Amino acid sequence: MRRDVFQAIADPTRRQIIGLLANASLNLNSIADNFDISRPAISKHIRILTECGLVTIKQEGRERYCSADLKQLKTVADWTAQYHAFWSGKLDDLESFLAKPSRPRRKKQSE
Repeated sequence: MRRDVFQAIADPTRRQIIGLLANASLNLNSIADNFDISRPAISKHIRILTECGLVTIKQEGRERYCSADLKQLKTVADWTAQYHAFWSGKLDDLESFLAKPSRPRRKKQSE
């Protein structure tokens, strides 16, 4: 089953794994040493990241080394860019509105 990159980044542990692998290739034990969860749980997270295309695994002798492949995060960046443009425009409008001198309100005349 091919997973979506948004599924990968939805979990904080997987985001931390991506952060670790963005700096260096690590074997599974080295990754697991950074977390207080079981090695099988780390393996499951790695499998999901691999299915999403964010992690590649390379066999070197008896060790499996994981590396980040962050090109898939462009999908997330593209998706969020549309909202960034929208909210930037709204905030610019708000800034313009707040910068206008306020006119004093007229009191309603009582009958």
